[in-house]
Amino acid sequence: MDTEYDWITTPITAELLRGALDLERTDRGLMPHRLPAWARAQCDDGQLAMAEAQPSGVRLVFRTRATAVELDTVPVKRVYADAPLRPDGFYDLLVDGRPAGQGVVKGGDTATIDLRTGATELRRGTAGTLRFTDLPERDKDIEIWLPHNEITELVALRTDAPVEPAPANGRKVWLHHGSSISHGSDAASPTHTWPAHAASLAGVELINLGFGGSALLDPFTARTLRDTPADLISVKLGINLVNTDLMRLRAFGPAVHGFLDTVREGHPTTPLLVVSPILCPIHEDTPGPTAWDLAAIDEGRLRFTAMGDPADVATGKLTLNVVREQLARIVKQRSTDDPNLHHLDGRALYGEADSAELPLPDDLHPDAATHRLIGERFAALAFADDGAFADHGA
Repeated sequence: MDTEYDWITTPITAELLRGALDLERTDRGLMPHRLPAWARAQCDDGQLAMAEAQPSGVRLVFRTRATAVELDTVPVKRVYADAPLRPDGFYDLLVDGRPAGQGVVKGGDTATIDLRTGATELRRGTAGTLRFTDLPERDKDIEIWLPHNEITELVALRTDAPVEPAPANGRKVWLHHGSSISHGSDAASPTHTWPAHAASLAGVELINLGFGGSALLDPFTARTLRDTPADLISVKLGINLVNTDLMRLRAFGPAVHGFLDTVREGHPTTPLLVVSPILCPIHEDTPGPTAWDLAAIDEGRLRFTAMGDPADVATGKLTLNVVREQLARIVKQRSTDDPNLHHLDGRALYGEADSAELPLPDDLHPDAATHRLIGERFAALAFADDGAFADHGA
């Protein structure tokens, strides 16, 4: 280690982390999780395990006079065989709430994924170091947002001045659940996923339970939402149920009711916003499952395709239009007795005109510009005077 700074090593504890619901001690450090251990034990699906361990919305937050900060981590780099290399995940630095830097951590573990077979090979690597310097020499709140798309083990935090937990800021806590789009998909960086952008615009504290490929009305997710303290809650449902072809219309309605019932057990009067899917042309009227477009992969591109038959809607298969219709009906029915339950059509966040101007690059996920657009629109709609979260923003 260099001697340029008189480093102080501070143990990383739950008091220094926001957005994580659990910390797992590993042989190298601590791994933040966005589902508690009991919930993880109820599902052995590899996709969920990867998604919930990717720390979307998780950040180190502390107060210090330090002018230099180092963070050692072990990221998991994903490599898709026969596809372009993915960029390294970004760490975003905020000082007193304002962007102040960005960096990546090299090294770490590597997960090589065969898109044709689904097989994954994990190669263990070593920790890397993130460094921020030339910070203002005054008391300040530091936030380091972890990569939303890289599993990250936290190894060591070093500063050139003492660290203490940041004081409470009095902001309302917004708890959000959704799919890979809420998780962050192709957002530019962790503070630019659409939920993080919306939270910043609205002046609220985010807990992001967006799980790529895994917003599937799982009972353990509903119980996690039920048990997590929050002032505002939103659930964005539908696209993953179509992607996976997981259930039919007969099961969907009761499953949504049961999911909302469970959330309401812990939050009986909290503003609760149900958001239907944004526009996704391949699944508007065509059921799932969704599959990788192998011809595109042969050309070095990542794209998705819908494998279902529109005629199967008559037998109960789900499409996005079916999901939207059912969610609107369910919320209308329940809101008679639950005035704090609200509905937002996802096409108000990204619709047909937006698709013409900003098409989904892989036919499924929004790009960085679209994440900004969705975040801006959600903040404007949900926190409007007549919105679900009225009077709860900055």
